[in-house]
Amino acid sequence: MCGMNAVRSPMAEQLARHILPTPIFIASAGVHRGERDPFVDAVLAEDGLTLGERQPRAMDDLEDDYFDLIVTLAPEAHHAALELTRSLAVDVEYWPMPDPTDVGGRREQIMAAYRDVRERLKARISRRFLLPEAKNATD
Repeated sequence: MCGMNAVRSPMAEQLARHILPTPIFIASAGVHRGERDPFVDAVLAEDGLTLGERQPRAMDDLEDDYFDLIVTLAPEAHHAALELTRSLAVDVEYWPMPDPTDVGGRREQIMAAYRDVRERLKARISRRFLLPEAKNATD
């Protein structure tokens, strides 16, 4: 979960779908629904991944509201998730990620910021969810 479900959380969703074994239900959403970001498509494509026709969505857009774990990637999302789960038995983890949309400059500088987030997310997903033996194989 992030603020607008346009950059960090859809990137995390696709990376988790690729990295983690199936069947695991994975969905991302934002506190608000933002606009699809073409830089996300570009950095995912570098790893052979795609968002397909997926568009940003808010928490209210999710069909299922039962989760074992909510991972938040931005302060606003973390506060919203804590409020949402106040009376539920759901774990909430905060993985602070930089917002690559804050980076300006040439296209390559912007892409570098998005790549940095992609790599941070891949590492964090692997560390958190994969078995120690599998983590060592991916290092």
